[in-house]
Amino acid sequence: MATTDGILVLSKGVGYGIVVGIGAFFALLMLAITHLQNRFTSYSTTSAEEFTTASRSVKPGLIAAGIVSSWTWSATLLTSSTFAYTYGISGPMWYGAMGTWQILLFALIAIKIKSSAPGAHTFPEIVLARHGHVAHCTYLFYGFATNMLVGACLVLGGSQVVGALSGVNVYAACFLIPLVVAVYVIAGGLRSTFIADYTHTAILFISIFVFGFSIYSTNPVVGSPSKFYDMLVDASAKMPIAGNHEGSYLTFKSNGGLVFAIDLFVAGFSTVWLDQAYWQRAIASRPETSVKAYIFGGMAWYGIPFGFATAMGLGCAALTASSTFPTYPSPLSAAQNGAGLSSPATAIALLGKGGAGLMLLLLFMAVTSSTSAELIAVSSLLTFDVYKTYIRPRATSSELVRISHYGIVLYALVLAAFCCILNAASINLTWLLTVLGIIVGGASIPVGLILLWSRMSTLAVLLSPWIGFFSGLIAWFVVTHLRSGVISVATTGDATNAVAGNITSWGMGLLMAVLLSVLFPKKFESTDEGHVARANKINGISPNAGTGTMTPVLGAGEKGDSEKDAIEPPSDPAPDTIVKTGNDIVDFLEASHIEPMDPAEVKRATRLAVGFNVLFLAVAILFVPFLLFGGEWIFPRKAFVGWCVVSFIWVWCSMIICVIWPVVESRRTIWRIMKGVVGKGEKKGTMA
Repeated sequence: MATTDGILVLSKGVGYGIVVGIGAFFALLMLAITHLQNRFTSYSTTSAEEFTTASRSVKPGLIAAGIVSSWTWSATLLTSSTFAYTYGISGPMWYGAMGTWQILLFALIAIKIKSSAPGAHTFPEIVLARHGHVAHCTYLFYGFATNMLVGACLVLGGSQVVGALSGVNVYAACFLIPLVVAVYVIAGGLRSTFIADYTHTAILFISIFVFGFSIYSTNPVVGSPSKFYDMLVDASAKMPIAGNHEGSYLTFKSNGGLVFAIDLFVAGFSTVWLDQAYWQRAIASRPETSVKAYIFGGMAWYGIPFGFATAMGLGCAALTASSTFPTYPSPLSAAQNGAGLSSPATAIALLGKGGAGLMLLLLFMAVTSSTSAELIAVSSLLTFDVYKTYIRPRATSSELVRISHYGIVLYALVLAAFCCILNAASINLTWLLTVLGIIVGGASIPVGLILLWSRMSTLAVLLSPWIGFFSGLIAWFVVTHLRSGVISVATTGDATNAVAGNITSWGMGLLMAVLLSVLFPKKFESTDEGHVARANKINGISPNAGTGTMTPVLGAGEKGDSEKDAIEPPSDPAPDTIVKTGNDIVDFLEASHIEPMDPAEVKRATRLAVGFNVLFLAVAILFVPFLLFGGEWIFPRKAFVGWCVVSFIWVWCSMIICVIWPVVESRRTIWRIMKGVVGKGEKKGTMA
């Protein structure tokens, strides 16, 4: 049944059952897994190092799965489909390409973290070590702002769709979703979010396969790519897309699609480079495999919007004329489309109430897995950049864990209230994603250059984000007023109006970072012993390295010094996968995975990351899309069938990376825990 705001096909009981019931199930599951980890592995969640960084020991497969899970927002499923429904076949590829490149570029930052700041817990800590307290507060603000906006995209988008499909109160959902996730994040810390991410991602792929097989094979209305093509040709004739070549859904020549792709490009930089969740995954990864994890994670994520939106976004256009479509005989309204209901409408048209239930489950998995990463990210900022930096510098490990717990609950409540305010103001997911880059885009490139460019000056670090922000804000409002005549939620969310602000904010941040560094090259210097000691810990160097002796950069596990005890290693500082050298300090560094990367390994990893980024830019962002765009080509039947096949195969490859690979690489650990559970193994082992 169609409604003004939604497409109600499920009862409130089903909606609340998914949000609360499945959320409670995952909370209990994570509690059980955390108990097994603490009992049968060398890592304990009572340690701040384990709780916030997973002891910097996570293998690449699980990191890749975590990256995919963190970047698979409700927007990945909803907005990518909206993009396809609104702009045609170019939408899924533009969405996938613009989102993936940010992940691949972040591989370069991951290398720098492991080589230049191996002791860091958060990115503002790195800023503090290099550019002082004022710069630290600036980027801490942008970190919080990014996490609030990202969290709003996740929770608000998910809550509005839950409400649209089942009638669940949107305000109730805004509170229930983050609070349910907070329960298992508090129990298990960062490693639990990786395990939850893996579980959620496995369910996500199963759901995508069900929808894919339905539209390409089993559904009586569509049932094959060839029939799908015929239905899209009919849809192009009945509902032509303004700005597309001949109004077709089957052409890359889409002016609106290109504009929205630029908005996504800026938003993608902001929501990856300024999101502590991605820095935390780089910090948690093993030094020798961090680049590989980000490359595989980025390419695996590409398959989700590419494959899912090709089927479900274009499917919405194709199935509009079907009697099974929830708003038949009318297409989706602008409000319904803006709220991200194109893929849910397709799910209902394909599988009825079962499709709506599966779509709700799929969205809940995407929202909760990404929200868990945001919760632990914000709690880390509160713990290390607020509490330990400004309130209690000599806090013990147990204190830091407790503050992390408080931070998780605080962020969950504040985020829920923020989403309620946005919903009351009639702001939806598409609006948030469109304008996000204007608000925080000015800081996205400068924060990366702090690690990637040695000439970045302190004045540039301080001023470039604010110049970018205010320039973007002015450009956004001026263009909106000139083009639309009035400034409102609807006009400011217009993709063409927003692109002016996005490009200005991002571009001015980059320009000012370079220009101010050249004109005012002076860098922050401190003689404060406390600041120097903290910087040495973050940078992975010993304050007395030049004397011929070596001091652990993180003196964890040693008694008698609460500063050293503030960040503890795993409960067993030398897991049995580490071969002891007889040198206690070297063994500690090896066990904790906080030693700087070998310079030769850094060069190899950098070459790999740069080469892969250049290849992806040339092929996936420039050559293929712009060749198709400039050619004004409408896909013939065989080309479209091949396009669908490639998109679905990519989803299978993504599933292998995210679901199969982590199990294979951690099989020994899983076997050890299983033996421990049945009483045939030791109580302590190693954790993947």
